[in-house]
Amino acid sequence: MAYFKEIVTKAIIGKGKKTSNLEHIVQTEDNINTVLGCWVINHIFDGINNNGKVNVNGSYDINIWYSYDNNTKTNVLVRRFNYQDIMNVKIKENSEVDNTSEIIVRALNQPSVTDVNVEGSEIKLTVHKELGVEVVGDTKVRVSVEDEFEDYEEILDEDEINEALETEVSDDYLN
Repeated sequence: MAYFKEIVTKAIIGKGKKTSNLEHIVQTEDNINTVLGCWVINHIFDGINNNGKVNVNGSYDINIWYSYDNNTKTNVLVRRFNYQDIMNVKIKENSEVDNTSEIIVRALNQPSVTDVNVEGSEIKLTVHKELGVEVVGDTKVRVSVEDEFEDYEEILDEDEINEALETEVSDDYLN
């Protein structure tokens, strides 16, 4: 006969990913001729529970290397951009996101600049990024137990053993 036991443990109760393209406009003091390079660094982010949804707050720096003054001079411009993504993570049955849930956010694809357009002293950038979220919370696992068993054996002290021998053992047994 099989019996079931429930084990409460921490496990991933929800998982999801979100890809986004963010557009940024950067003003410069120079009249730009050519963008020579553009990269994203210092990407930081954190996820928090917001009534069952996951809010990811993050930021990154964009470095833009450009030429100006008829391609005779260059400059590097650094700008920090903040973002907030609200992610609806599908939670598994019989689980819920609460204040004890752990939110793990990973950059599945680091942010990178995919498109740059220059109009005078204005630079329009498109940044592509992909974030993954895992929600870790309490969940129950049911396991089958073959036989119902007692983990502890009864320990009898010496007085109880002697008393049992006097009442349960018959002197006539050997005859």
